[in-house]
Amino acid sequence: MSINSSVPDYDLEDTIELTTVEQVRAISDPLRTTIIGLLHERAATVTELAAAVKRPKSTVAHHVKVLTDAGILRVVRTRKVRAIEERFYGRSARMFYYGLGGGGDGRLPADFNDFEVAAGESKGAYDAGQIRSFIRRARIPEERAFEFWQRVMPIVHEFDKLARSGDTTYGFTVGLYPILDYPTLPPAEDETDR
Repeated sequence: MSINSSVPDYDLEDTIELTTVEQVRAISDPLRTTIIGLLHERAATVTELAAAVKRPKSTVAHHVKVLTDAGILRVVRTRKVRAIEERFYGRSARMFYYGLGGGGDGRLPADFNDFEVAAGESKGAYDAGQIRSFIRRARIPEERAFEFWQRVMPIVHEFDKLARSGDTTYGFTVGLYPILDYPTLPPAEDETDR
Protein backbone atom coordinates (compact mmCIF):
# COMPACT_ATOMS: atom_id res chain seq x y z
CA MET A 1 0.00 0.00 0.00
CA SER A 2 1.45 3.36 -1.00
CA ILE A 3 0.66 6.62 0.72
CA ASN A 4 0.62 9.99 -1.01
CA SER A 5 1.44 12.63 1.59
CA SER A 6 0.47 15.52 -0.65
CA VAL A 7 -2.94 15.35 -2.27
CA PRO A 8 -2.64 15.77 -5.16
CA ASP A 9 1.05 15.91 -6.16
CA TYR A 10 0.78 19.40 -7.71
CA ASP A 11 -0.40 22.85 -6.65
CA LEU A 12 -4.01 23.86 -7.27
CA GLU A 13 -6.60 26.33 -6.09
CA ASP A 14 -9.03 25.36 -3.33
CA THR A 15 -12.15 26.39 -5.23
CA ILE A 16 -12.95 27.85 -8.62
CA GLU A 17 -16.28 29.28 -9.66
CA LEU A 18 -17.47 28.11 -13.07
CA THR A 19 -18.82 31.14 -14.91
CA THR A 20 -19.40 29.98 -18.50
CA VAL A 21 -21.79 27.58 -20.18
CA GLU A 22 -18.79 25.76 -21.68
CA GLN A 23 -17.37 25.09 -18.20
CA VAL A 24 -20.70 23.75 -16.93
CA ARG A 25 -21.08 21.50 -19.98
CA ALA A 26 -17.49 20.29 -19.69
CA ILE A 27 -17.80 19.23 -16.07
CA SER A 28 -21.22 17.58 -16.30
CA ASP A 29 -20.23 14.58 -18.46
CA PRO A 30 -19.88 11.33 -16.40
CA LEU A 31 -16.56 10.29 -17.99
CA ARG A 32 -15.15 13.77 -17.48
CA THR A 33 -16.29 13.72 -13.85
CA THR A 34 -14.41 10.43 -13.40
CA ILE A 35 -11.28 11.91 -15.00
CA ILE A 36 -11.48 14.93 -12.71
CA GLY A 37 -11.86 12.60 -9.73
CA LEU A 38 -8.83 10.53 -10.69
CA LEU A 39 -6.72 13.66 -10.99
CA HIS A 40 -7.56 14.55 -7.41
CA GLU A 41 -5.09 11.84 -6.37
CA ARG A 42 -2.18 12.79 -8.64
CA ALA A 43 -1.32 14.22 -12.04
CA ALA A 44 -1.64 11.75 -14.89
CA THR A 45 -1.07 11.41 -18.62
CA VAL A 46 -3.80 10.67 -21.13
CA THR A 47 -2.36 7.14 -21.45
CA GLU A 48 -2.65 6.57 -17.68
CA LEU A 49 -6.16 7.98 -17.59
CA ALA A 50 -7.25 5.81 -20.54
CA ALA A 51 -5.91 2.70 -18.79
CA ALA A 52 -7.69 3.63 -15.54
CA VAL A 53 -11.10 4.20 -17.15
CA LYS A 54 -10.66 1.36 -19.69
CA ARG A 55 -11.47 3.59 -22.66
CA PRO A 56 -9.54 4.29 -25.89
CA LYS A 57 -6.76 6.83 -25.58
CA SER A 58 -8.34 8.95 -28.35
CA THR A 59 -11.63 9.16 -26.42
CA VAL A 60 -9.89 10.17 -23.21
CA ALA A 61 -7.70 12.68 -25.08
CA HIS A 62 -10.86 14.33 -26.47
CA HIS A 63 -12.40 14.64 -22.99
CA VAL A 64 -9.15 15.93 -21.49
CA LYS A 65 -9.01 18.58 -24.24
CA VAL A 66 -12.58 19.70 -23.51
CA LEU A 67 -11.75 19.98 -19.79
CA THR A 68 -8.47 21.79 -20.50
CA ASP A 69 -10.11 24.24 -22.91
CA ALA A 70 -12.71 24.99 -20.21
CA GLY A 71 -10.03 25.69 -17.59
CA ILE A 72 -10.98 22.70 -15.45
CA LEU A 73 -7.71 20.83 -16.14
CA ARG A 74 -4.24 22.11 -16.93
CA VAL A 75 -0.83 20.72 -17.78
CA VAL A 76 1.07 20.57 -14.48
CA ARG A 77 4.34 19.09 -15.79
CA THR A 78 5.92 17.45 -18.82
CA ARG A 79 8.64 14.91 -19.56
CA LYS A 80 10.43 13.71 -22.69
CA VAL A 81 9.73 10.14 -23.77
CA ARG A 82 11.62 9.10 -26.90
CA ALA A 83 11.75 12.68 -28.24
CA ILE A 84 8.04 13.23 -27.56
CA GLU A 85 6.86 15.56 -24.83
CA GLU A 86 4.44 13.75 -22.52
CA ARG A 87 1.98 15.96 -20.64
CA PHE A 88 0.75 15.34 -17.10
CA TYR A 89 -2.66 16.85 -16.43
CA GLY A 90 -4.07 18.04 -13.14
CA ARG A 91 -7.14 19.80 -11.86
CA SER A 92 -7.15 23.57 -11.63
CA ALA A 93 -9.00 23.37 -8.26
CA ARG A 94 -10.06 20.91 -5.57
CA MET A 95 -13.71 21.94 -5.91
CA PHE A 96 -15.70 23.55 -8.71
CA TYR A 97 -18.88 25.59 -8.22
CA TYR A 98 -21.26 27.22 -10.64
CA GLY A 99 -23.29 30.36 -10.28
CA LEU A 100 -22.26 32.54 -7.40
CA GLY A 101 -21.41 29.51 -5.26
CA GLY A 102 -22.46 31.01 -1.96
CA GLY A 103 -20.46 34.15 -2.57
CA GLY A 104 -22.49 36.19 -0.10
CA ASP A 105 -25.79 36.42 -1.98
CA GLY A 106 -27.52 33.84 0.24
CA ARG A 107 -27.76 31.16 -2.44
CA LEU A 108 -26.55 27.68 -1.64
CA PRO A 109 -23.36 26.58 -3.41
CA ALA A 110 -23.85 23.69 -5.81
CA ASP A 111 -21.20 21.07 -6.44
CA PHE A 112 -21.19 18.78 -9.46
CA ASN A 113 -20.74 15.55 -7.48
CA ASP A 114 -24.49 15.01 -7.44
CA PHE A 115 -26.62 12.42 -5.72
CA GLU A 116 -27.38 10.52 -8.92
CA VAL A 117 -23.68 9.70 -9.25
CA ALA A 118 -23.45 8.85 -5.54
CA ALA A 119 -26.48 6.57 -5.78
CA GLY A 120 -24.92 4.58 -8.62
CA GLU A 121 -21.52 4.36 -6.96
CA SER A 122 -22.91 3.32 -3.59
CA LYS A 123 -25.19 0.49 -4.75
CA GLY A 124 -22.57 -2.22 -4.16
CA ALA A 125 -21.86 -0.93 -0.66
CA TYR A 126 -25.60 -0.75 0.05
CA ASP A 127 -26.13 -4.33 -1.13
CA ALA A 128 -23.23 -5.48 1.08
CA GLY A 129 -24.51 -3.57 4.11
CA GLN A 130 -21.44 -1.33 4.13
CA ILE A 131 -23.00 2.08 3.60
CA ARG A 132 -23.17 4.74 6.29
CA SER A 133 -25.78 7.43 5.72
CA PHE A 134 -28.35 9.64 7.39
CA ILE A 135 -31.17 11.76 6.11
CA ARG A 136 -32.70 14.48 8.24
CA ARG A 137 -35.25 17.17 7.48
CA ALA A 138 -35.86 20.55 9.11
CA ARG A 139 -38.27 23.31 8.20
CA ILE A 140 -36.01 26.38 8.41
CA PRO A 141 -35.55 29.70 6.62
CA GLU A 142 -33.27 29.78 3.58
CA GLU A 143 -30.77 31.95 5.48
CA ARG A 144 -30.37 29.25 8.16
CA ALA A 145 -29.88 26.61 5.45
CA PHE A 146 -27.12 28.73 3.93
CA GLU A 147 -25.46 29.24 7.35
CA PHE A 148 -25.59 25.49 8.00
CA TRP A 149 -24.08 24.75 4.57
CA GLN A 150 -21.22 27.15 5.32
CA ARG A 151 -20.45 25.06 8.43
CA VAL A 152 -20.47 21.81 6.42
CA MET A 153 -18.02 23.00 3.76
CA PRO A 154 -14.88 22.75 5.97
CA ILE A 155 -15.60 19.03 6.44
CA VAL A 156 -15.93 18.59 2.67
CA HIS A 157 -12.59 20.37 2.18
CA GLU A 158 -11.00 18.23 4.90
CA PHE A 159 -12.13 15.05 3.11
CA ASP A 160 -10.74 16.41 -0.20
CA LYS A 161 -7.33 16.95 1.40
CA LEU A 162 -6.97 13.47 2.93
CA ALA A 163 -3.82 11.64 1.87
CA ARG A 164 -4.66 8.91 -0.62
CA SER A 165 -3.78 5.51 0.86
CA GLY A 166 -5.36 2.11 1.40
CA ASP A 167 -6.99 -0.26 -1.01
CA THR A 168 -10.57 1.08 -1.01
CA THR A 169 -11.91 4.32 -2.45
CA TYR A 170 -14.68 5.85 -0.33
CA GLY A 171 -17.31 8.29 -1.53
CA PHE A 172 -18.43 11.15 0.69
CA THR A 173 -21.73 12.73 -0.30
CA VAL A 174 -23.34 15.65 1.44
CA GLY A 175 -26.30 17.62 0.26
CA LEU A 176 -28.75 20.28 1.29
CA TYR A 177 -31.84 20.75 -0.80
CA PRO A 178 -35.35 22.19 -0.50
CA ILE A 179 -38.10 19.55 -0.46
CA LEU A 180 -40.83 21.21 -2.45
CA ASP A 181 -43.66 18.79 -1.68
CA TYR A 182 -42.96 17.75 1.94
CA PRO A 183 -46.04 18.00 4.17
CA THR A 184 -46.15 20.57 6.98
CA LEU A 185 -48.38 20.76 10.02
CA PRO A 186 -50.83 23.64 10.29
CA PRO A 187 -49.99 26.27 12.91
CA ALA A 188 -50.56 25.00 16.44
CA GLU A 189 -53.84 26.00 18.02
CA ASP A 190 -53.53 28.40 20.91
CA GLU A 191 -54.29 26.56 24.16
CA THR A 192 -56.66 29.38 25.16
CA ASP A 193 -58.82 28.74 22.08
CA ARG A 194 -59.89 25.31 23.42
